[in-house]
Amino acid sequence: MIPAAAVDVDNEVPAVGAKPLRRFWRTALGFWRGESAWIPWALIAMLIVCVVAQLLVQYRLNLWNRDFFNALERRDGRDILEQTYLLPALAASSVILATTAVWGRMSFQRRWRDWLTSDLLGLWLSNDNYRRLEAAPGEPQLAEYRIAEDARIATDAPIDLLVGLLASILTAATFVVVLWTVGGSLAVDMFGVTLHLPGYLVFASIGYAMITTGAMVVVGRKMAHVIERKNQAESELKFAVARLRTNALQPTAGASQSAPVGFALSEVMRHWRRLRGQHVRTTLVSHANSLLAPLVGLILCVPQYINYTMSLGEVTQAAAAFAAVQGAFNWLVDNYPRLAEWASSASRVGILLLGIDVLAPAQPQSGVR
Repeated sequence: MIPAAAVDVDNEVPAVGAKPLRRFWRTALGFWRGESAWIPWALIAMLIVCVVAQLLVQYRLNLWNRDFFNALERRDGRDILEQTYLLPALAASSVILATTAVWGRMSFQRRWRDWLTSDLLGLWLSNDNYRRLEAAPGEPQLAEYRIAEDARIATDAPIDLLVGLLASILTAATFVVVLWTVGGSLAVDMFGVTLHLPGYLVFASIGYAMITTGAMVVVGRKMAHVIERKNQAESELKFAVARLRTNALQPTAGASQSAPVGFALSEVMRHWRRLRGQHVRTTLVSHANSLLAPLVGLILCVPQYINYTMSLGEVTQAAAAFAAVQGAFNWLVDNYPRLAEWASSASRVGILLLGIDVLAPAQPQSGVR
């Protein structure tokens, strides 16, 4: 039986809610405790070091951008050559750090998924819970899909999102200082009075990020719910196909046995169409932002360049810093679909755990080994 608090009002599929997510984390965080807990903590520490080191390399590349274009503006061949020799070393450092971070991130995800899947299987198989869940009233749990697929997504996404969020916070803090320092103040003449706007590039980047993030929240506000409905339809299709194979082995099986499969498939297609609409709208915002952010930074620097208060190198440095700040501020814009998919899958795993809790409230809590 699925707890009433975890079921959507239309009684079609469980909705993403706080209670299932809390139940998911109560079990999933057991990976961080116990005798082998040093492994995830060591991997997290390595990822943090990679993020900080990568930020230092990106900052040095930002300075390289300024120095290279200043040398280009001066037509200083020797300085241009020195900067050209420096670039491969900076690029190699960034590549090595990126590949190391990928190794650490995927190692963490593999171990966490293995731990959580084993824990879910143990709970599902104990005390005949797999039979009792199927016989319970309410929406079918279809635990096989949740254990195999939703558990994968629920453990893959958090480390990606958290590492990306940490990198975004550090990047924003670093390159906001660059914008404030390089951009300086903008002089604006209004009604015979000259106004000086200090740090105008910083405030422009914040305003621009607020617009794009707000647009993403508006157009993608239903994505988590749509993804959960799609996942539920996918699991019901797999269940219907498995039942069709079982019934086909019976001598009395007829063509009518395929009717549930056809209905389940049509439901999958219907929810995929809804998901397609969500992705089209969110892509509209994210792709437009990726195209416009570097150009907006350049355009905002034009008045300073025309007034000779910025060199060409400082213009390109400020534009690159503006794009970096936008990438950091727009973390939600870039990760909203992934965050919605994670919330859906983690909620479905949490609902399965809540269903098992109802069946066997006296058994030991999962996540403790």
